[in-house]
Amino acid sequence: MASYDVLIVGGGIAGASLGAEIAGQAKVLLIDSESICGYHSTGRSAAFWLESYGGPAVARLTAASRGALEGGGLLSPRGALHIAKRGWAEIPPGVVTRRVERDELERMVPGIRPQWRKALFEPGCADIDVAALHADCLARLRRLGGEVRNDARLMSAQRRGEGWIVELEDGASVEAAIIVNAAGAWADPVAQACGVAPIGIAPKRRTMVQLRVGRGGLKSLPLVSDADGTFYFKGEGDRTLWLSPHDEIETDPCDAAPEEIDVAVAIDRFEQVVDWPIEAVERRWAGLRSFAPDRLPVYGFDPSQPGFFWCAGQGGFGIQTAPAAAKLAAALLLGTVPDATVAHIDPQPFLPDRLR
Repeated sequence: MASYDVLIVGGGIAGASLGAEIAGQAKVLLIDSESICGYHSTGRSAAFWLESYGGPAVARLTAASRGALEGGGLLSPRGALHIAKRGWAEIPPGVVTRRVERDELERMVPGIRPQWRKALFEPGCADIDVAALHADCLARLRRLGGEVRNDARLMSAQRRGEGWIVELEDGASVEAAIIVNAAGAWADPVAQACGVAPIGIAPKRRTMVQLRVGRGGLKSLPLVSDADGTFYFKGEGDRTLWLSPHDEIETDPCDAAPEEIDVAVAIDRFEQVVDWPIEAVERRWAGLRSFAPDRLPVYGFDPSQPGFFWCAGQGGFGIQTAPAAAKLAAALLLGTVPDATVAHIDPQPFLPDRLR
């Protein structure tokens, strides 16, 4: 029976980035139930870095991740507009923005309808090359001696002495001193399969639509969202854009697919923002975002089960926070001093103890 220091369950960005961070210091096996890693959430991301997204605690992880993402050539500048009919969007302290009045807003988003009077412009917003980031994490994990095994669903795990005996769907068994639960939407079921009480990780469906419209010059369009959080869209090609109704539809863990009603809602909201004629719905898809009850990610050992580590509940911000979150989680997992890039971030708000 193969034996490992750390078994990571889940090959999306959470598990892959943490695996890349610890593989040089521990013997690591990462398993994923699908034939490719990141199939359900990471591979369906809207792919942007937005410091204001997720609230103040998440913003600190996002800001601490920027250096690594920029250094890896993974960010492309875009900027974001938080538009409003009245008032201003609420932005976490420390996030750089400037106010945009109607005249400038019309220049930035030609054809925007008259009820949208003002906006906050967040210049730091950028696109993330998600595929390259995820692939780099998996490659680093392997390069440092870690293993990745696909089509390897965890069926059960039992605590034996100071470690775990884990049974996989293909009949194989492995030993591990620590299990990391990075299973995304399946985090609670994985915990239960290990005899650990769930903590309330709830998967929610997010709808995305690619539209072709009767206006050119959209590729460099800022990310446009409303202050009430009911839509966002960004340019993808010269006449194409990605649009979401910013939905969070409760669902069981599954291979998510878009519902026609949610696509229709997205288009209706878009048509209330700009006067651009829609020529075609070129593509539609849905992904899963998973949240803890307080909407903060969960990093740390379960207080009731030794050797069981949570790395879950990243919501829609798991990719933009991945470099910093992985370093913070690695320090908690290995009991080491945190990397300098996250030493200023208090891990207490993210520990699973708060949910017990």
